Amino acid sequence: MPRVVVDVMPKPEILDPQGKAVHGALPRLGFSGVLDVRQGKRFELEVAGEVTDEVLAEVEKMAETLLSNPVIENFTVRVES
Repeated sequence: MPRVVVDVMPKPEILDPQGKAVHGALPRLGFSGVLDVRQGKRFELEVAGEVTDEVLAEVEKMAETLLSNPVIENFTVRVES
């Protein structure tokens, strides 16, 4: 069954307190070398049939209206094999 993935991330100019918390915890846990962390969301949609341009356009509409907040978040849509 085909899977379409929508990755949602805060826009670069938006503060990301969850990412900052993870970034601050990494050195305390013994991990080094990470310069920054941004935390986002991933949605996996299993779709019926073939993934056509129309299906991808419909998923983009879903991402714009429900899966993301376009004021503060960017999203990407891709097909995962």
